[in-house]
Amino acid sequence: QVTLVDSGGGLVQAGGSLRLSCAASGGTFSTYRMGWFRQAPGKEREFVAAFGWNSNTYYADSVKGRFTISRDNAKNTVYLQMNSLKPDDTAVYYCAADNNRYSRTYRSRWTYTYWGQGTQVTVSS
Repeated sequence: QVTLVDSGGGLVQAGGSLRLSCAASGGTFSTYRMGWFRQAPGKEREFVAAFGWNSNTYYADSVKGRFTISRDNAKNTVYLQMNSLKPDDTAVYYCAADNNRYSRTYRSRWTYTYWGQGTQVTVSS
């Protein structure tokens, strides 16, 4: 079982950048497929970015070209680099881990078993 700790959120002006981190412990990090989701007040938790089991990367249309997911297996950490931030990006961001090698619905929150506690990102206009 893996434990995930999200960090790196904060307040930033529109057009700015943030890098979120998600540190994993208690499991073999390299065997987990990782993703990022976000949840704004009053809205459902939505997909942001993820790795596939083939190591390809997948992004929501709303963040494509602005956000980049990456991972460092030596540090047991996954990152979300967020550039050109917009007020609509304001949300709590969660990292998530999936250890089902047969899963293919990378954009579905139900595919992921383990979740971080979330980190708040606020983008001011």
